[in-house]
Amino acid sequence: MWKIALIDDDRQVLKSMKKLIPLEELDAECVVQAMDGQQGLDKILEHQPDIIITDIYMPVMDGLEMIERLRNSGYDGKIIILSGYSDFEYARKALRLNVDDYLSKPVTLQTIQAVLQKTVDELENSALSRIEHDKLKQKLELYEPYVQKQSVKSLLSGPETGKLHSDLWGHVPKLRSYSRFAVMGIELVRTVRVTDISIPDWNLFRFMISNVLQEILNEECPDAVYSEMFSHHAGIILPIPADAEEAAVKERMVLLAKRIISCVNQYLRLQIRIGLGSIRDGHAEIAVSTEEAFHALRARHAAVSQEVEVYIYDPLLQVDVSPVSRPIHIYQQLADFVRQGQEEKARGVIHEAVKDLAQIGIQKPSQLQKVGEEIWTILSYALYDVGMALEEIVPYEAWHKSLSSVTSVEEFGRWLEQMVQQVCGHHGWYENVKHKQAIQFILDYIHDHFSEDITLQDLAEKVFISRNHLSYIFRNVTGETFNTYLTRVRMEKAKSMIVDGGHLIYEVAGKVGYKNVPYFSTLFKKYTGFNPSDLVKRHS
Repeated sequence: MWKIALIDDDRQVLKSMKKLIPLEELDAECVVQAMDGQQGLDKILEHQPDIIITDIYMPVMDGLEMIERLRNSGYDGKIIILSGYSDFEYARKALRLNVDDYLSKPVTLQTIQAVLQKTVDELENSALSRIEHDKLKQKLELYEPYVQKQSVKSLLSGPETGKLHSDLWGHVPKLRSYSRFAVMGIELVRTVRVTDISIPDWNLFRFMISNVLQEILNEECPDAVYSEMFSHHAGIILPIPADAEEAAVKERMVLLAKRIISCVNQYLRLQIRIGLGSIRDGHAEIAVSTEEAFHALRARHAAVSQEVEVYIYDPLLQVDVSPVSRPIHIYQQLADFVRQGQEEKARGVIHEAVKDLAQIGIQKPSQLQKVGEEIWTILSYALYDVGMALEEIVPYEAWHKSLSSVTSVEEFGRWLEQMVQQVCGHHGWYENVKHKQAIQFILDYIHDHFSEDITLQDLAEKVFISRNHLSYIFRNVTGETFNTYLTRVRMEKAKSMIVDGGHLIYEVAGKVGYKNVPYFSTLFKKYTGFNPSDLVKRHS
């Protein structure tokens, strides 16, 4: 309901105006009536009406002075002057004070109604614009964590052609005050436990690894940023203080890497290996450190010990990291474009890859087949993100058989284009890609807010999809219902906290979103097979 203020020193005019204004039709109410400018000023500041109708000449304070003080105080509502004075100087000053209309007494019923209807229409349009702006702002704020993750990923692998590092930098505030960086490359070892797993289990593995790493980084290096990359790889950008000595930094990186490997193995029973890139100056060099880290992993050179798989990049032992030998950049972009169904962009990456392979001397059939096998693994994991299995589109045996006939770099490029075309042309692709961002946002939101009271309806409103349709999409992509997935995430976190120690059962329940401890215990036993107290005893 719109609020109107009437200011005039003639009591009869005030009564007449209140009768003339079709308040009900305008969905309005008269909240202020005053007979001088000072009284009007005080009441307007108190009630903040949307529309003011005021005379100019009044005792104590005239209308123009009242309007000037209102504007100086920040009042931005609509103002209509209704005055017996039609002097040009008054009109000019009124214009300077951003008055919306200037009417001369006497005024007809039709005129006042028309002016007020026009004013209300303008207010409604402004309100709609603000609502749309607020919705857009809210949506951008909700998606900012997703944008930040994508920006970190692009900093690690190098931005897409035509994009600038500065475009990414603005989304990663924790790194802005640093000018030196090193990258830690992480590879999940493909043991029996992580092969042939379901899509929900793969998402859960990603969450659990991310959760363990983030807790360690919060303690050891709070400004570091972590990102999943292609396939079973991830990266951590470590900001380096300007005055830190290189030898001391490397020692800290090795200790951090050892702790990460130990904790992931202890809490998740997963094996990872880590490569450490060199310290680089400037955010544009982060991708170079990434390539170094993964070169160290692939070559298995400069291992820090026989007991733990941590490898340090050594330029004397490794292949030189130049623009033409950057497989991480190529693999990341290929995975992203295929996952998004962008066949033309994927073709561009393939052409770039073929040129690079030729320049660094990878031309033998056995070498090309090894690259093709790596790409199979990368695309398999990439498609998991959109709820698709590569094996169902291009069976591994068919992929391997066609790859075995490739004898040159040129043939390899044509073969890979055909494979990508087959994947992107799959009949079930469009619907998956269409909703991928929404589902990815929801998965990230669950992993970040599992301790809160979140519902599918809340999330449906955040991504502007109906609850029923979102429920269908979520199950289609993840293979599970929203509630089942949320419960699994909470139970895995609870199990990790209990094994870690230091929390009472009721504290664990509260931290994973359950106020009712008996209900939490029932769910925990249903999910794990034993009571929380039993698990505490086993690990005490």
